[in-house]
Amino acid sequence: MTTSSFIPGLELSHRFYLEAVRPLLDEAAPGVAHSAARLGSGSEVLGFDTARSADHEWGPRLQIFLRSQDVIRHGARITALHSERLPKTFRGYPTHFAPAGEAGIRVMQTTDGPVHHRVEVTDPGAWFTAQLGFDPRTGITLADWLATPTQLLAEVTAGVVFHDGLGQLAPARANLDWYPHDLWLYLLACQWQRVSQEEAFVGRCGEVGDELGSAVVAACLVRDLMRLCLLMERRYPPYGKWLGSAFARTPQAPALTPVLTAVLAATDWHTREHHLARAYEAVAAAHNQLGLTDPVDPATRPYHTRPFQVLHAERFTAALSTRITDPDISSLPTIGTVDQFVDSADVLSHPELTRAATNGLLFP
Repeated sequence: MTTSSFIPGLELSHRFYLEAVRPLLDEAAPGVAHSAARLGSGSEVLGFDTARSADHEWGPRLQIFLRSQDVIRHGARITALHSERLPKTFRGYPTHFAPAGEAGIRVMQTTDGPVHHRVEVTDPGAWFTAQLGFDPRTGITLADWLATPTQLLAEVTAGVVFHDGLGQLAPARANLDWYPHDLWLYLLACQWQRVSQEEAFVGRCGEVGDELGSAVVAACLVRDLMRLCLLMERRYPPYGKWLGSAFARTPQAPALTPVLTAVLAATDWHTREHHLARAYEAVAAAHNQLGLTDPVDPATRPYHTRPFQVLHAERFTAALSTRITDPDISSLPTIGTVDQFVDSADVLSHPELTRAATNGLLFP
């Protein structure tokens, strides 16, 4: 296979379902309602796959969803029939997935025997619970939202549903489409708080001659600003490998990318701080354009009496927090979801918050 012949994974899986999987499914369980989709882990689900992705856990694969009683009644027969009768290759790609030597990792490989395929037969409740830890068809609690990494929410709400004969995937994915409004305000407030916690450290590290530490802090701030832009656009930030690719699709990316790149390329803290100030002001202006709060002055300013230029991003945290009306959300500490709180300065400097989270008080 060459790069020029590469078929994006979602397109490949859709064709695979229509041309190879669906006929065998109808033969194994005629008349049984089903849904079919390619959701969950995998770069193709988020639309970021390339020819490189084919080296592991990529290929003609999908989920077949049945009612739980139909999984018990027909699941094993459907799986076995596909193993025996699926074509050995589809559109030039092997349908057999062989172990890659690493635990649980499989790769496409030709075979003369039965196909170890990746047509997963399951029921919606079991699948969603395995992916997220809860079933969104029956409601989503505040704890569910807070404890679920945005990468997992992206994997479940992205991808493609090829057929929804059960009528359950569309409403479940709609429930997960984005956070409730007050919770969104809270997460934006928490993300601004993360910026506030570290924005002065770029200069403070540099002032004592720690340019490496200054660069590390600046890189963390770049990441937090990228994630903030995604949250403002109501897009679940993916994990590190795809964060830049996802950010590139935001409206802020064309103007911000060269500025953030300059931050990372800087070799002294004054230059870093200069470019970060431009980035802060651009993201602050984007916040004001959302109209979620009264306008907040987007200009940077000195850090109290110290010679560091910062945004004082906690001003945006405060503006957003005042707009939250849900008492359960407004009473939460300003540390956010699991993605936001794991390395939050507030948590690291207050051990009681770490203990509370560990004991399930914040994320029961």
